Amino acid sequence: MKILFYTQGISFDPDLQSLSRALPEAEVRHWERGDTGPADFAVVWRPPREFFVGRDDLRAVFNLGAGVDAILGLERAHPGTLPKHTLLVRLEDTGMASQMAEYVTHTVLRYMRRFDEYAHLQALQQWKVLERHPRETFTVGVLGLGVLGAHVAETLSSFGLPVRGFSRSAKKIEGVDCYAGANQFDAFIDKVKVLVNLLPSTPDTDGVLNARTFSKLTRGAYLINVARGAHLVEGDLLEALSSGQVAAATLDVFHHEPLPASHAFWSQSRITITPHCSAEALPDESMWQIAQKIRELTRGGSIGGIVNVEQGY
Repeated sequence: MKILFYTQGISFDPDLQSLSRALPEAEVRHWERGDTGPADFAVVWRPPREFFVGRDDLRAVFNLGAGVDAILGLERAHPGTLPKHTLLVRLEDTGMASQMAEYVTHTVLRYMRRFDEYAHLQALQQWKVLERHPRETFTVGVLGLGVLGAHVAETLSSFGLPVRGFSRSAKKIEGVDCYAGANQFDAFIDKVKVLVNLLPSTPDTDGVLNARTFSKLTRGAYLINVARGAHLVEGDLLEALSSGQVAAATLDVFHHEPLPASHAFWSQSRITITPHCSAEALPDESMWQIAQKIRELTRGGSIGGIVNVEQGY
């Protein structure tokens, strides 16, 4: 079996070697422009459109991440980019769920216990005890209940926080009040104190973190965006921060990455910025999962993680 490997903008050697170890029976090669040789499978991160040209032989394309928005963006802009009968497969967890839960839980507790404000008081050399946020009204709303979102919601619930979850289709998670579908969005968002975004990036979800959404939150709410920059209307967040409707935000993802030095977010003391590091796929676990799925497909079996191209996840 022949496997094409391509990653944009990051070193590919460790992953390529890890895949070769996990699937020693395969011939794995790194794709270079002009490579038109045959391939049965592809393992990619943000490939160019040229990668797919003439690739009708591909049985499956494995995306090195949970979000497949880059590939689907190519397909929307240039219909037919993905070979017609080729499966698009995303990673399932591979160590990302626990990392995401750590990141989000740390941030929620930091806001609830007002550690961000204490850091500011320390810088001013002020000794002042702040009134605690009541736990029973510190409602956390998790947008998106996929593998990562569900684990985050369950983890937050274990701290005794009131947790809500929202997804496109109905879900049941112990300790979490679940809402589903557009007709339940307003009920989900109403009076939420911390909004955590873990939605997939699709045309339907892009721009969901906007002025209307912020207006439904409890005044002085907090935003945590660990999904995609396209979900956030940046100007609306700046206005919500200015008015006090949103007290602070932690952002791990942005429209343009790295975030340009001239961007307004850098000068906002109430915005915490991290460089898209909330959860990273662990190389060995990722390659092992991909190898097992390739073997299963080769045997004629079924696998998880297949993306519905129409839905976008």
